[in-house]
Amino acid sequence: MHSLFETATASTTAIPITFATRTTWAAIADGLPAPARRFATANGFTAKPGRCLTLPGPDGQLAHVVFGLDDESDRARDPFRPGALPGLLPSGLYRFANAPHDARLATLAFALGAYRFGRYRKNEMPAVRLAPPDGVDIADVVRMAAAASLARDLINTPSNDMGPEQLAQAAQALAARFGASFTCIVGDELVKQNFPLIHAVGMASTRAPRLIDISWGDPSHPRVTLVGKGVCFDTGGLDLKPSGGMLIMKKDMGGAANVLALAQMVMDAKLKIRLRVLIPAVENAVAGNAFRPLDVFKSRKGPTVEIGNTDAEGRLVLADALALADEEKPDLLIDLGTLTGAARVALGPDLPPFYTHDETLAASVAAHAKTENDPLWRLPLWPAYDSWLDSKTADINNAPSGSFAGSITCALFLQRFVTEAKSWLHVDIYGWTPSAKPARPEGGECQAARAIYKLLSERYG
Repeated sequence: MHSLFETATASTTAIPITFATRTTWAAIADGLPAPARRFATANGFTAKPGRCLTLPGPDGQLAHVVFGLDDESDRARDPFRPGALPGLLPSGLYRFANAPHDARLATLAFALGAYRFGRYRKNEMPAVRLAPPDGVDIADVVRMAAAASLARDLINTPSNDMGPEQLAQAAQALAARFGASFTCIVGDELVKQNFPLIHAVGMASTRAPRLIDISWGDPSHPRVTLVGKGVCFDTGGLDLKPSGGMLIMKKDMGGAANVLALAQMVMDAKLKIRLRVLIPAVENAVAGNAFRPLDVFKSRKGPTVEIGNTDAEGRLVLADALALADEEKPDLLIDLGTLTGAARVALGPDLPPFYTHDETLAASVAAHAKTENDPLWRLPLWPAYDSWLDSKTADINNAPSGSFAGSITCALFLQRFVTEAKSWLHVDIYGWTPSAKPARPEGGECQAARAIYKLLSERYG
């Protein structure tokens, strides 16, 4: 990712990119050399958002780029619009000739838009580079873009190459890179060490379930623990998903991928926290020994859990991991998971809901989500729905009957396993971009991690 950016001293030789809107285009066009202005007119350029026009110089070489942005007043203004540029420009070194709406976000978008997943076929980008604008912390931009690439790579890798073992290997490599400790509890050892729900969900797969555990930082610093759902493929279990619902279930470890991306940013920035990362990594498979509807398991925390639906497995593995995290009484406990279709019905793929009882934390999450263009929206931990989790057989049911408030009841289920942490944040992400947008190619996506990283930087930087 570093190779995308040139030092600012190279900007004098870089090809200028001028940002224009429909409102500003006439004035910008008047300032162009007459041949360039005539060329733009002949091409019908009107600074429509996302439209890119390359202008030749007298020698016929590329001399200038004009790129259309949304007007400031546009309700759907996208600060990541410049993320389309790496896919539109020919090879070369470029610079921003004038200020986009937000130079830092435009630079980040440029980096995010240069991502391509090329593990299985060549997917090359032109050798496009950018001289960073003045005043932009390029090290932080690179840090966030590299973390997004990590999350996207992990999610985009198909499940035959990204099972629980491979996810653990990726986590171990990240830990080694930053000198963090790494341990992993595998298979039947989960039962012996009291992680019965993680074991139950993963026991039907030929690929053993495991609990990944990373620790980093000074033990005297505030404890921040990240928990990520690592379901490497989800068939739905015996409550089998239809084929359409199973199609992109390689992304069901998106919570784990984004937690690792967040951990990478935290460690690279050397934030003053005692970081712990917990990832229950499993495959929810179908076999003769698969867990069944109405089975009952005792959780690590103690309460017994009745299985209302085997396709509500993510909250089960998170419950045991959250219980372990909670035992240390961390200052801040955060979990991310691709948990409910109900969240997508309510808010769509681009806007994950988050939950917390901490009003100060909620305000900070919302503020950083807006500043970082990493959208999040708070939903309530509505206590009146807590009784929907009641079971006649066990202490709690993992999936209430009915189709109402599925994301909220999932959050309420997880809340039962967090009693000691000073503050808790739960985010129900999608981890996937269904159709490409500027800076967000179709496929695996980094969601919530950048906003939370900025929150942690503000608190513990």
